[in-house]
Amino acid sequence: MQTRRRFLQSTALTFVAMGSVGCEKPAAPPPGGVEVTLSDEEWRKRLSADQFAVLRKSATEPPFTSALLDEHRPGTFVCAGCDLGLFASETKFDSGTGWPSFWTPIKDAVGQTDDRSLGMVRSAVHCHRCGGHLGHVFDDGPPPTGLRYCINGVALTFKPQAA
Repeated sequence: MQTRRRFLQSTALTFVAMGSVGCEKPAAPPPGGVEVTLSDEEWRKRLSADQFAVLRKSATEPPFTSALLDEHRPGTFVCAGCDLGLFASETKFDSGTGWPSFWTPIKDAVGQTDDRSLGMVRSAVHCHRCGGHLGHVFDDGPPPTGLRYCINGVALTFKPQAA
């Protein structure tokens, strides 16, 4: 049965998905530059179309589509663009938002820039090494930091801890 709440939720999720996935705006360059620099052509060869859209053009994957939502093994979530370790598995939590969420990154792995798109100001998160757009950070996360790094799953790959 379609309830008003379910209708509003699905409408909002559709807006987020439609308004972000196909966007072709370049990711804002991080201050100070990056270590890994490739042309768009080289990035397109290295990444899937979805990864390129998110990492290089600041798109957003549709919520609840990432296989990494259900990844709970010990290990490290790394940048799909340059293989830099970004988040330790023990910092991952279920935020209910539809994107993999973490309460803190690995030290010096990510940077932040202001994102003024969609008529609001948010803190965009990027990979320190390649500058790839990962997602955003919000101040509504769990202890101990109170932060929620809301990250696009396609921007990450998972490396399980060696047994």
